[in-house]
Amino acid sequence: MSFFLTVDFGSTYTKICAVDVENKKVIGTAKAFTTIQTDVREGFDAALKELEAQAGKLEYGERLACSSAGGGLKMIALGLVPELTAKAAKMAASSAGAKVTDTFSYEVSSREQEEIYKANPDIVLLCGGTDGGNREVVIHNAKKISEIDRDFSVIYAGNKSAADEAEEILRKKNKNIIICKNVMPVFNVLDIGPAKDAIRSLFIERIIHAKGLSEIQKFMTREIIPTPLAVFDAAELFSKGCKDGEGLGELLAVDVGGATTDVYTMCHGKPSLPNAVIKGLPEPFAKRSVEGDLGLRYNIDSLADSASLENAATDFEINEGDIKEWLSICKKDPERISEKGSIYRKIDEYLTCHAVNIAVERHCGTFESVYTPVGETIIMSGKDLTHVPLIIGIGGPIINSENPEKILGEAIFKPGRPAILKPREVKFLLDRKYIFASMGLVGKIEPQLALKIMKNEIMEAGNG
Repeated sequence: MSFFLTVDFGSTYTKICAVDVENKKVIGTAKAFTTIQTDVREGFDAALKELEAQAGKLEYGERLACSSAGGGLKMIALGLVPELTAKAAKMAASSAGAKVTDTFSYEVSSREQEEIYKANPDIVLLCGGTDGGNREVVIHNAKKISEIDRDFSVIYAGNKSAADEAEEILRKKNKNIIICKNVMPVFNVLDIGPAKDAIRSLFIERIIHAKGLSEIQKFMTREIIPTPLAVFDAAELFSKGCKDGEGLGELLAVDVGGATTDVYTMCHGKPSLPNAVIKGLPEPFAKRSVEGDLGLRYNIDSLADSASLENAATDFEINEGDIKEWLSICKKDPERISEKGSIYRKIDEYLTCHAVNIAVERHCGTFESVYTPVGETIIMSGKDLTHVPLIIGIGGPIINSENPEKILGEAIFKPGRPAILKPREVKFLLDRKYIFASMGLVGKIEPQLALKIMKNEIMEAGNG
């Protein structure tokens, strides 16, 4: 028999999965706390020991891994116009599995320069101008980021006419720089593939070492990739299938984690409203957004600050004092798990609901009515998700919830906010065994195998 082992080094847990390739099924899953502060192999060994207790010791033909440990891949994106190259830069970063901590437009100021220093990113993605267009802004920004005394790499994906000068400026300051094709070579035309590939290459070359994964990489048969990229690949495979008719069609997946809440959509997102005019860049079929202020542990303060205590008292029967106590506990011990049936579990579930609601609102499209001399016009920005039929819940806070349907219900349309184009009539699915990232890894080698397992293992939220 042939077996695959997959490993997902998360910000809180290291999750592993054993796959029986011949019989096309998962034969065991296990998890242990990620030990990024000491040696990631400790958490991996603990999880592997638990897996072996279930499935026995196996010989694995492929050993595959992804990682978001240590906060994942932190990136700053710089562009020219917010609605154009800045957005294109963010799309490229997010689709590659990076956590975009901030986006800056126009000429970077000294204050913004200081903000980048404090953010201490792994990568700065420098964009701006169409090919042959504006070059002054991107050269100004190259000078500004060259002066920042941090050890980050720079990916240049802007106006090709300014590439040589920008490279010279950055190399003089000993910055590691990669030049790739412009993310928007022609006005309103995207080409994010080369930047996405460059981001992945830097993850492999530099981030693996920085996060303490070098020894783990030697054990793996393929290169370690960012976890969000593995999830992205799984969602795309689940949606499209390996050939026409095999996939589930258009879908939305929401992944709530300890550090971020990520939303993935696989849909065209074309306007459902009559006579709508689309504003801004065309949206890709496959899209990811990451919300760095909506983590259930490492960013729990900012998540709680944006939540309504009134709703917490009404809908979940919890009070402000209990919330403050739980926040204090989580800040001291981010690995703390709330006990089933406890008031702390209620608080976690309330915060998870809020994270899902806000993250999906930020991800999806919006519209506004504008009155012109010829009558009312609908201006739409982003993706119209109103006809998306499936929502998939990923991540511990959703999977371990006592009421995942209530949480996922926060991702659907709300009559009180009609301009937010969330899905309307949906079916909820749940990744109960934490296999989504695993299947993204397996799918790059055996897509039919990964698709079959996902169809068998991703369950309806109300079952199980």
